[in-house]
Amino acid sequence: MTRQIREQINAQIEAGLLAVGQFLPSERELAKTAKVARNVVRGAYEQLMDAGKLRSEGRKGRSVKSGGGSKKKSTTKTTKTTKTKKASKARKK
Repeated sequence: MTRQIREQINAQIEAGLLAVGQFLPSERELAKTAKVARNVVRGAYEQLMDAGKLRSEGRKGRSVKSGGGSKKKSTTKTTKTTKTKKASKARKK
């Protein structure tokens, strides 16, 4: 059962249905929706974190770390790079 939930979430990430930075439902919420035990969901989330697909943000929950078709990831990287370049130019002046 853990494998099935992990594969479904991974497929949604790869398809871009879950964007980078988007939070997933809590373990309790997903367990109730999927009608499985909470430790099944926890196992799936942990495996996805180990694979580098999710990150834990403490009490906020778990969010998507990397994905397949998400455009948000590249936009975020460009923004950070642009800010870094501007900061470097400002320091040089």
